[in-house]
Amino acid sequence: QVQLVESGGGLVQPGGSLRLSCAASSNIFSIYTMGWYRQAPGKQRELVARITNGGTTNYAGSVKGRFTISRDNAKKTVYLQMNRLKPDDTAVYYCKADHASLEYWGQGTQVTVSS
Repeated sequence: QVQLVESGGGLVQPGGSLRLSCAASSNIFSIYTMGWYRQAPGKQRELVARITNGGTTNYAGSVKGRFTISRDNAKKTVYLQMNRLKPDDTAVYYCKADHASLEYWGQGTQVTVSS
């Protein structure tokens, strides 16, 4: 079992920045592909960004060039740096870890982009 704890969400003005963190409890964190997903009210959960255990990244088209995912295996933490935030980025952001048939989710952190 892997526990994931997100932090760093909050209220930010359009054009601002936030950095989300997701700390994992697993001592084998480095084997997991880590992802950030988000779910806005009335919408399905969607992939925002993911990073494999080898460091390969991919992004949703709507965030490419604005968001950056990274990981620190020594700290068992994955980050999402979000720049030039837009109101459409408002959502609950979830961290996910997966490896083979296993997957684990965090509890989510709210990000609200509003003036």
